[in-house]
Parts: sequence; structure tokens; C-alpha cells
Amino acid sequence: MVEDNASNPSFARWWRQVLFVPLLHSKWLTTESKARLTDAVTRAERGHRGEVFLIVENHLPIQEAYRMNCRERAIDLFSEYRVWDTEENTGVLIYVNVCERKLEIVADRGISAHVSPTVWNAMCEKAVSGIATQKTEESLAELLDEVGQVLRQYYHLEHDPEGNELSDTVVFLK
Repeated sequence: MVEDNASNPSFARWWRQVLFVPLLHSKWLTTESKARLTDAVTRAERGHRGEVFLIVENHLPIQEAYRMNCRERAIDLFSEYRVWDTEENTGVLIYVNVCERKLEIVADRGISAHVSPTVWNAMCEKAVSGIATQKTEESLAELLDEVGQVLRQYYHLEHDPEGNELSDTVVFLK
């Protein structure tokens, strides 16, 4: 979701991260589901010059959870994984935090110039609703498809001679 990047320190957020038990909440993310989501990323990248990158993280880093919210974490990962470093600044990061039950989309300036934050918010809310009903993989695959459609709308390309600038493999941070 697009929101103010300033995070308020929160002991409640920190405690949620400390007490989070990944084994109870990440059963859906099997090797097979990661492979299917990687395929969904590949499909989402067809027909346009944009790059889509999916990161699923169990919880915020404990040492930073007191002062960092999910939006700030997504922006940090956007930089760390160099999603911003595409030729036409059309990288889109989808960040899922399992513990916080949050989903963030960070779009590079090339695509943000065309797509309103309300569009990204609506996509996030729809996916979070699906995740809340235990349809996590399906909701993320649908979100990836929607992001691909948005990128095709503004950066359509029949043949991509440059290929893939970023890996399509889903990144899972425990």
C-alpha cells in the first residue's frame, strides 16, 4: 500500500515479530507454491518492458522492528535487490510480510509517473483480502497478473530483445 513512509516506533510491532512462529503461518509456502509463483512472475513480465519482483518475508528483522514498518522495509528491499536499477525505471516490488499480514507495492519512478497510488492501494487491498481467507498463493498470483496488465498498458512490447533484467524467482526471507 502507498502511505506515509514515516514510521512511528512501536513496541507492539516489535513484540509481534518476536512472538511470531513462522512454522504456524508459512505452511502455504511450499517448494511447489514458490515454483508456481515464480511462473506467475514470469507470465506477469511478458509483453512489456517492466520488471516484477516478489519478496515474501515471515517477519521484520527483530533489531529493526521497533522503528521500521512494512512500507519502510519494502523500500529498503527495493533498494537492496536493485529493483530500481532497470533501464527504463519500470521495476515493481511486491512485498508480503506474513507476520504483519501486510502487502506493499513499491513502483519505480518510470511506472509511478503513469499509475496512481490509488490503483496500487486497490490491488494491495484485494490481495490482502484474499490472503485473509487463506487463499494466499491464489491471491498473489492474481496480483502478479494485475501488475503485469498495468505494465503492459504503459510499456507494451511485442518482443523484448533485452530479456529479463531481474530474476523471476520468488525471494523468501525467513
